[in-house]
Amino acid sequence: MTQASTTTWLTQEAYNRLKSELEHLTGPGRQDIAERIDAARQEGDLKENGGYHAAREEQAKQEARIYHLTELLRNAHVGEAPPDDGVVESGMVVTCTIAGKDRTFLLGSREGAPDLEIDVYSESSPLGSALVGKKTGDTATYETPSGAQIDVKIKDVKPFKG
Repeated sequence: MTQASTTTWLTQEAYNRLKSELEHLTGPGRQDIAERIDAARQEGDLKENGGYHAAREEQAKQEARIYHLTELLRNAHVGEAPPDDGVVESGMVVTCTIAGKDRTFLLGSREGAPDLEIDVYSESSPLGSALVGKKTGDTATYETPSGAQIDVKIKDVKPFKG
């Protein structure tokens, strides 16, 4: 199964916060890590220089975060929640019965709302991809990483209000 890039719904506030983080990481953040690598390099033998290796590892993590944020913001839909039409899509709060248990979650990105009290599932997760485009009353089946088939009945779909 080929995974297409998905659009992530973000509020303007979330978009601005993530864009600000990206600007910091690509500007002062990169400068800071470069200075720490240079300072550690000045200490001598790089094979046994823990500070150098720690700074390089941090640089790799930072570059991965920069890449992630760049792609997230490039594919983001910024603005109001999707229409209240009962269709499962990013930005919707979905209530469903999963294997006999009622669950409510936001379909979207944890990046957009990191302090939420509600579970968040990505559109590209097995559950999310099985539900996208379905409506209230529909059923779907998704496959877990272990290969189990799980039945889902959609009970309610409403726009996320923040």
